[in-house]
Order: sequence, then structure tokens, then C-alpha cells
Amino acid sequence: MNGILLLLGTTAAFAAAYFLYGGLLDRLLGIDPSRPTPAVASGDGIDYVPAHPAVLFGHHFASIAGAGPIVGPIAAAYFGWGAVVAWVVLGCIFIGAVHDMLSLFLSVRHGGKSIASVIETVLGRPGKILFLLFCWSTLVLVCAEFTRQVAATFVGTPAVATSSLLFIALAVVFGVTVNKFKVAVLPATLVFVPVMFACVWVGTALPLDLCSAFGLSPDGARTAWTVVLLVYCFLASTLPVWMLLQPRDYLNSYLLYAMMALGVLGVVAANPEIHLDAFAGWRAANAAGRQMPLFPFLFITIACGACSGFHSLVASGTTAKQLANEKHVRPVAYGGMLLEGVLAVLALLAVGTFAQDELLAKLGSATPVALFAGGLAGFCTKFGLPAETGAVFMSLAVSAFLMTSVDTATRLARFSWQELFSAGEGTAAPAEKSKRPSPARAAVSNMYVATGLVVGLVALLLLGNPEAAKNLWNVFASANQLLAGLTLFTAALWLYKNRKAWWVALFPMLFMLAVSSAGLYMLCTGSWQAGNATLGAVTAALLALAAVLVVLAVVRFVQAGRTKRA
Repeated sequence: MNGILLLLGTTAAFAAAYFLYGGLLDRLLGIDPSRPTPAVASGDGIDYVPAHPAVLFGHHFASIAGAGPIVGPIAAAYFGWGAVVAWVVLGCIFIGAVHDMLSLFLSVRHGGKSIASVIETVLGRPGKILFLLFCWSTLVLVCAEFTRQVAATFVGTPAVATSSLLFIALAVVFGVTVNKFKVAVLPATLVFVPVMFACVWVGTALPLDLCSAFGLSPDGARTAWTVVLLVYCFLASTLPVWMLLQPRDYLNSYLLYAMMALGVLGVVAANPEIHLDAFAGWRAANAAGRQMPLFPFLFITIACGACSGFHSLVASGTTAKQLANEKHVRPVAYGGMLLEGVLAVLALLAVGTFAQDELLAKLGSATPVALFAGGLAGFCTKFGLPAETGAVFMSLAVSAFLMTSVDTATRLARFSWQELFSAGEGTAAPAEKSKRPSPARAAVSNMYVATGLVVGLVALLLLGNPEAAKNLWNVFASANQLLAGLTLFTAALWLYKNRKAWWVALFPMLFMLAVSSAGLYMLCTGSWQAGNATLGAVTAALLALAAVLVVLAVVRFVQAGRTKRA
């Protein structure tokens, strides 16, 4: 299979889907550009801040992308390139992009609150509490694992550390320039984006190597960077969104755009042929030599590249609070997911030139991110970009987005905790804060307390018992897809209740619940058989949580049907 034809074909499918199916969703949901969004009606200058659509798209895309659409397709490529492409394209168009668009739309129509608040309208308070606990626990794991990966990257590639710190400082200056000095986004972008790319060069020229500078061991350097990153996460969660989170994500998105543009140019210049098997069978051997069933592990391994429950937390956690107009729902949510699908295809092409056995050997000795950076950098040599320079830039871009996911997840975890304990406080829109909670609940739901709790638990996992975090991360892939299924379940019930086209969420929901439940069941039984009680208990708890929420939903659905008939 020719790489250029594959890239052109999948991109054309995504473009057609944006206008055809995305436009249909606009009409079915009743997108209303004249309706004030929560960011406009209840702006507070901290969390609820209307954003320019380009800035918001940059924040949203940077937050949902991370390394997921790169790692997933490469890790699952042993099933065959055809299987990967089929799930990425069909999953993106009919499941993932729909999931993201519904999440953002429902949050906007509920005052910018999270999906958990929408669940409360259809499942009651118990359903909301269970869902929030699940989301909060998952986000703590996300923060811990991504912080661990970023700290390890800073130690292994010190140039990334220098550039990342410079990016943070630059983002603060950009935020103040646009929001306080009222400089328009376009001229500010024309100035700050070139400076950001200059920071990449500075990083390569002045790498911040703690081992050499302070005589630390690699473990000591990782610990030091972990502490620095946790302090950064605390600030990113509590500072006004326009000051750090929003501008950093926006500026970093240009790194990803540049990385993707270089990747596309590299594919065109190299004109690669895909040597992977198109389909390795319903069961295929992974890098460890274990035979894995295509269902459910293809659909679990490739999450962010096709469908990811984490996206619903981003869409309803931060993006909905910055949406300036409902007409931006489709380009930000549906369009953002489709662009992530293009990135997933690029990731597949980066390793597609390997033969099946060669890829398995590579996956056994190198990370998917390293294979991605090396593969695209090899393509880029065809138009004169040195392989080492290209690989460093690709690695820097991926690391920047890992860090973006860390700070976004910390803020989202803070939101989830506040919703658990607040009544009209915390992340509620300012216009709804007349219902004050008791002093005790107000103290627990204070944003500094909520953020401190998340950061403290992450520190405990990483510094107190790092092995626990590694073991718990094994279940995140299935839990992530379970979250997507539950979000789609909520959307289907809400659409049914409001007499809208609930079928757009029903069929994706059934598939995602089947995938995640099968994956969790296999992980649960496999963990107990291997003697891993911790992982077995976690997967069993997630299965139980899903069962309770589904039972609650079915009961409410039956009750709604009886009321409707009456």
C-alpha cells in the first residue's frame, strides 16, 4: 500500500465527514449561534473566559492529543495496518468525534458544568457522585503517569526541559499581552510563535541537565523534576485560565501543527510503501509474544486516535467554559477529533515501512514515541532536514503535549472534586453561586485545597510508591473507553429525554460499553490469575461501577418510557 494514497484517502474521508455528518449533528442538536454561552453569560475571569475560536481550538486540541494518537496506533500496529486504519477512520467519524461534540454541547447547555452534572439530570444525585468519583480517580492516575513520563523525558533529553520551561514563561507573557494589554490574537501570534520556535533552538543549545549541573543520579534528577512539575501543576490549576493554561496550550498547538506539517511533507517527499501486514488475524502476537484478541484490544489500545473518554472531561471541563459561541462547537470538538485522526494515520505511516517481524522487534526495544520521531524524521531527510534535528524536534513536540495533558488533567481533577463537595460553589457558573455551601463543605471544595489534594496524591504515587502507579496504569486504557461509553450513555438518555435524535449516541455507546467491559473483564481475570490483587481489585471495582451506572440508567429509561406513554 502506498503511504501517500493512504494519507490522502483518510484525510479526504475526514474532511467529507466534517461537512456531511458534522453538519447533520449541528442540525439534529439544534446548535444556536444566538444563544449566549456560559463563558459569555457568566464570565468570571478565572474559569469562565470567552476565547477566540483559534485560541480555544489550540487549547482543546493540545489537551486531548498528548501522546495518545501517536502511541496507540503504533502499539496496535501488530494487528495490521488495515485494521488500525479502519478503526481510526470509522471510530473517529462515527464514535469519537460524535462523543466529543456531544460532550461539549451538553456541557454548554448545562451552564458549562461537567458531564457529571448532566448525568444528575437523568440519573439523579447517586449517578453523579459515582461518575465523579470514577472521573476523579482516573484523572489522578492520568496526572501521575504523565508527570512520570515528562520527568523521565526531561532527564533523558535535557533539551526538552529547557524548552518546556521557556514555553511556560512565554505563555504567561502572551496571556497578559492579549488579555490585559488587549493586543489582538493575530499580531500577538505572529510575534510569539516565532519566539516559541526559537525556544526550541535554545533548548538544544542549552540543555538543562540536572545530572551534570548538580551531580545528581538519574533517579535523583527524576525526583527533582517530579517536584518541579507538581508545583507547576498546582499553579496551572489555580491561576486564571487566561494567564497560563489557555495561552500555553494555544502556543504549543503550533508545535503540533508544525510537527504534523513536517510529517505530511515527509510522507509526500519519501513516498513510502507500507510493508506491514494489512490484517494479521483475529488474534495476533504483540511485542511480548503474547497472542492478543483483536476484540477488544485493538479498540482499547487505540483510544485517543479514534475515541477517548478523557476527551469528554476536557470538553466539559475547560473547553465549555471558554466557548464564545455555539457555532464553534463543531469546529472545536468534531474538527479537533478528526485532526487527531490524521495524526494517528501519520503515526501508523511512521512505522508502516517496517515488516511485521521487524516492527515487533522494534517495539520490544524502543518506545512508540521514539519510533514515531525516528520514522517521520527519516521521511523528512528526503527534503533536506537532518535526521537528528527532525527527531529532536518531533520528540520536543510530543513531550510538550504530554505536559499539556498533565496541567489540563490537574485542573479537571480539581473541578471534579469541587463538584463532589460543593453546592453552587467551585466550578459552578458565577450566576449560580447564590447557594452557598456550609463552611466545612466550602473549605473542602476550595480550589487550593482541591488542587493540593490531587497534587499530594500524585506525589504519593510517584515518590512514595512509583510501582503502584505503573501497575494501575495498565487498566487505564480500558477505564478510558469505559468513560467514553458512560458519557455516550448519558448523552443518549439526555437526547431521548429532550426528544432529540438519540440514536446518534445509542449505537456508539453500545459498542464502547461492549469493548470496555470485555477489556476490563479480561484484565480482571488475568490479574487475579497472575496474583496481582491490586490490579484485579481496581478492575473489579470499575466493572461494578459501570454495572451500577448502567442499571440506574436502564431504570430511568424505563421510567421515562412509562411516563411518556402515560
